[in-house]
Amino acid sequence: MLECGMLERDRCALRRRSAILCKQLVVDELLIQSLQADNILTESMAENIMAEQTSQKRSWRLLLLLPKRGPRAFSSFCSALQETEQQHLNELLTQSPEKKKDGKETPAEPEEEPVMQTTEKKRKRFVDSSLPLPTQEVIDAKRARTRAESMEFSLDTDSPINTPVLPCTSDFYLSHCQQSYRMNSSPRGLALVISNVTFDLCAAPDLDPRKGGEVDDEVLRKVFTELDYLVTVHRDLTAQGMRACIENFCRRPDHRTMDSSVVCLLSHGVEGAIYGTDGQLLQLDWVFESFDNAHCPLLQNKPKMFFIQACRGEEMDCGVEQIDGPARTCSPSCEQRDAGREGQGDANSRQRGDVGRPRIKLPQRSDMICGFASLKGQRICTAAMRNTKRGSWFIQELNTTLRLHARDKHLADIMVQVNGHIKEREGYAPGTAHHRCKEMSEFTSSLCKDLYLFPKYQPQY
Repeated sequence: MLECGMLERDRCALRRRSAILCKQLVVDELLIQSLQADNILTESMAENIMAEQTSQKRSWRLLLLLPKRGPRAFSSFCSALQETEQQHLNELLTQSPEKKKDGKETPAEPEEEPVMQTTEKKRKRFVDSSLPLPTQEVIDAKRARTRAESMEFSLDTDSPINTPVLPCTSDFYLSHCQQSYRMNSSPRGLALVISNVTFDLCAAPDLDPRKGGEVDDEVLRKVFTELDYLVTVHRDLTAQGMRACIENFCRRPDHRTMDSSVVCLLSHGVEGAIYGTDGQLLQLDWVFESFDNAHCPLLQNKPKMFFIQACRGEEMDCGVEQIDGPARTCSPSCEQRDAGREGQGDANSRQRGDVGRPRIKLPQRSDMICGFASLKGQRICTAAMRNTKRGSWFIQELNTTLRLHARDKHLADIMVQVNGHIKEREGYAPGTAHHRCKEMSEFTSSLCKDLYLFPKYQPQY
């Protein structure tokens, strides 16, 4: 049985460094597994920690638990920090408190000390792992921004979790496979990630590098690989390069034997288009058209997933103060009209039987779902938020939610959860106009069934 209580000196060390730990500690699966292996955390505790939505919340939950997990908890935690390449935090915890000339210890650092106010000396000491200062990525002040240009902001300090994708159970598959898209192939499908990070200074001088964009494409590569997709990543393509890449992807014969496809596009953007590295725009409508039932017959009746990490305008969402009152009512749904009538000529042909057995007709475009990092509105289109070291908010939340809930939620519900998590986030940039800025993601869907990914489950025939 675990001996209760941590040694007082170790408890004090955790308390003294709690503010820095909470903001800099990365609580990932490897760290949690290390603590489980030492019997410091139970499986239930580990699940509760990793279920938290943000890195800061996971850190706080762990730091609250450790003092109650016995005298070995501190040394085990320090070992876990070393294993997860957080040596600077281990040194911070194990260094002796500085003493004054009279022999007394210096007062402990205040627990409220914000990371943004650390001294330059501390900043240099932790240069490899300290969190980035909040920055606003904007066009140089040499001229005013036009309405056609877009921007992303890098403001927050949360990081995505890297817990393994949780597997679907046999019982869940058997109870949901009949009403959902077929998802039996292995691999589940092909996935294409196009990530523009660095832009041509001559051709596109007003498009800043998307610092942190390389984190996003690596996060997507990992999560969709774990979801059993064959992932191809292309970085820094011109608009024509993106077009050629997508055309080649659509024509791949492998689509015939696979049950779905994924396309992720990450770049600067405006409403309805994204930028190539040459400053030219690729229209998103052309992208969707390339995968429709006429242009990509190998993917007919199969789900096609799109995720667009790009601004859809330059307006920043500053948010509004929530007031007490009744719950918001649901928005009215769009009117649905019957547009499925067939021409009289087609009916006559079938009656005569002169074309043999009639083929089932499909709409031009169907079975698609697309997640956007920011909103399209009637008046404004909004900017997306990105952290220079942790990646964009939208990709972070998509990664986290897929890893935790692909096993038991269909994709539309997953995207609703992503929206909810994005809604709760705020930028952190004290002293600037962008402090506490907001973002809101959205998705559109023409899916005709539930889309479950059934991760790590392969039906037995």
